[in-house]
Amino acid sequence: MISEGKHKASRTVAAGAVAGVMLLAALSLWSVIPLVWLWVGSQFADSQFPSLGPYLIVLFGAIASILLVAWILGRLNEVYIRLTGARDVGPIRMGWMKSLRDSEKSGDPPSLIEVVIIGSVVIAFLAFIAWFFIAAGSPLPNS
Repeated sequence: MISEGKHKASRTVAAGAVAGVMLLAALSLWSVIPLVWLWVGSQFADSQFPSLGPYLIVLFGAIASILLVAWILGRLNEVYIRLTGARDVGPIRMGWMKSLRDSEKSGDPPSLIEVVIIGSVVIAFLAFIAWFFIAAGSPLPNS
């Protein structure tokens, strides 16, 4: 029989793993899925100016993939809730950031899925900014 401490520790590790997979899946919404479908669409293009077909493949393929990953994120969030017993991740606002006029309870704390989606958007935005200003190079001619 597993002791209570080891059981709680294993549930915490499993919940952390689920949260990590959720973050990777959420990041794929802004990176892997669009890039893969652009590549797939390019395989159906026979010139630099293709017909409507490859564009429709990219559009519907990306939408279907995003809906599938969103569904998977929802199921993973349910697994996280079962593992931790908590529907939220607790208050995010630090005490030193509160005004004296703030009420004690300003609203429901965010759930894990909200934190993961917002975090993935912020990470994707920062990665895009870093790429744009550091790695992309100038589009202007060198003359």
